Amino acid sequence: MALGKAIGIISLAVLLAWAPPVLAQSALRVCADPNNLPFSNDKGEGFENKIVELLAKDMGAKLEYTWWAQRRGYIRNTLNAEKCDLWPGVATAIDMMATSRPYYRSSYMFVTRTDRHLNIASFDDPVLRHLRIGVQMVGNDAQNTPPTHALARRGIIANVRGYMLYGDYERPNPPAAIIDAVEHGDIDVAIVWGPLAGYFASKEPQPLALVPVQPAIDGAQWPMVFDISMGMRRYEPDFMEKIDQFLIRERPAIDAILAQYHVPRVNRETGEFQSAQP
Repeated sequence: MALGKAIGIISLAVLLAWAPPVLAQSALRVCADPNNLPFSNDKGEGFENKIVELLAKDMGAKLEYTWWAQRRGYIRNTLNAEKCDLWPGVATAIDMMATSRPYYRSSYMFVTRTDRHLNIASFDDPVLRHLRIGVQMVGNDAQNTPPTHALARRGIIANVRGYMLYGDYERPNPPAAIIDAVEHGDIDVAIVWGPLAGYFASKEPQPLALVPVQPAIDGAQWPMVFDISMGMRRYEPDFMEKIDQFLIRERPAIDAILAQYHVPRVNRETGEFQSAQP
């Protein structure tokens, strides 16, 4: 009898050792940047903060953050290190993780002063060859974003100025610099990722015009429109199902949050552009 009990305990220990990881639903652990409005900050002021607050409430879980600046190695040091379980605001179908169903689609935008009446709608507009153009750069090595490649393909280089997407973290809102430059007249047009363009343009005293860039895909490999999802580790399909169901169920509330933050969106079915105005 004692031998049978001992074997049972050993068998249980083996099963527990080989059991797949189970996400504790008592806490929703989220990876987020502490200084990256309009997406997130450590004061909970970004629209991704508001969406995951809604998610935590829906799950009946306590919301816990792992704060980490979005630099090279971000995924390795947060999600893959299991310091957190969810990374909101990633491109759908990104290779480095599993992604949920999309919850919005946005586009790069031409941003100009309304009083300039430039009305730029395409990378092929000849006026771009004579304007001062601001583009966003990524990472410590100033990696080019898709609009930069689109301009370079057309030989538009000398009149282009780069603005770091992730700037000096000792200052709030580093990505706002490119929008400030348009408002101040330092550049004539900025080409900016939609959520950043809509949010920071709404804060400027001088009215700014936002127009989605065209074409939506430039050449064979440079998309300007992206679906956005929530990222997670690949071995948690049950967790992904919960996230997907939340995104379906709470779509009206999520859309309202995005509108509040002036996020310009593209209809996934029709391709129609939705204004960044709430």
